[in-house]
Amino acid sequence: MSMSGRRAVGPSAWAVERFGRRAGALVEAVPVRVAEAHAKARAAHLAAGLKKRSPYGVALAGVVRENLAELARELDEHVRDVRGYEYAVINDHALFPFRYGDGPRPLDRARLPANVSPTRRRLFRAHGPQSPDGLFEIDEDVATETYLGLREAFEELGAATRLVCVFFTADVENGVHAIHWGEAHLEPDRTFTWLHREELPLAPVPPA
Repeated sequence: MSMSGRRAVGPSAWAVERFGRRAGALVEAVPVRVAEAHAKARAAHLAAGLKKRSPYGVALAGVVRENLAELARELDEHVRDVRGYEYAVINDHALFPFRYGDGPRPLDRARLPANVSPTRRRLFRAHGPQSPDGLFEIDEDVATETYLGLREAFEELGAATRLVCVFFTADVENGVHAIHWGEAHLEPDRTFTWLHREELPLAPVPPA
């Protein structure tokens, strides 16, 4: 794994290699879009007036994805629809946002939920990096049809498109705690092996 935990101050060589001339704009804009999404999700939470079953998490997931898609449009880049969800695709790299905790938590503890959709699994299997050590890979001669389906690229995303994770933690009271981006391999137990990761600076939450 390269540059573990590096906090991005301006675009790194890794970011420039993946996003080209858009790298600098993304380092600045991604934290802003996540902060804006938190503000909207918090407003939805307060409007609902619920204590135990808050709409915050669901709203945040949707708004972050929409905000990144809008950012791609503003940069004259691509937005691809995958099963009804829009993903920002910049220089053949799709941004995959995911809130991996509702409190401060090390990135190494990030894990997809048990009820994760087959679409998300397939996005990582087909468009994410391969396992760095080759463990858990199955020979195609013995792989099941279901497993091979998870590895089949989404035509609508683009077979050559690679996944860049945008992982963060946030809660309704304290806002966004941390944002990381990088490349991660999804393991069978739904945890991640990071090939590269960087911590992005946080942006202030816009006023309500």
